[in-house]
Amino acid sequence: MRAEANEVEEAIKGELRLIDPSVRTSRAEARQLLDPEFVEVGASGRRWSYEEMLAELPEMPGNSDQGPRYVPSDMTGVVLAPGVVHLTYETTIEGRRARRSSLWRRSGEGMGWRMYYHQATPVPSQGD
Repeated sequence: MRAEANEVEEAIKGELRLIDPSVRTSRAEARQLLDPEFVEVGASGRRWSYEEMLAELPEMPGNSDQGPRYVPSDMTGVVLAPGVVHLTYETTIEGRRARRSSLWRRSGEGMGWRMYYHQATPVPSQGD
């Protein structure tokens, strides 16, 4: 059971790093955290590939210590299979909420955990 908890902890660490403005503005650091087969369906409904995300991430919201930042809450995870973790949580930025879901997988030896898939769904302002 402890091995599964460690896998979830590692995925959460990676997720929190990707929310950090200093990582979001560094293509080199983001490249270490995104799987080469990465895909995202953003809160806007847009589909992002690995290359598109790396190219545009430094310009996206939440990338400045002085500006608005993503505030995560209620982050939990479950191991789906050895080396595969599913995280769910919610973020708020400038009053907008989104529910998020990420799949993390452990890459080859020494490569660590990388985000394979991410989806954000806006939460209507009227409720849950």
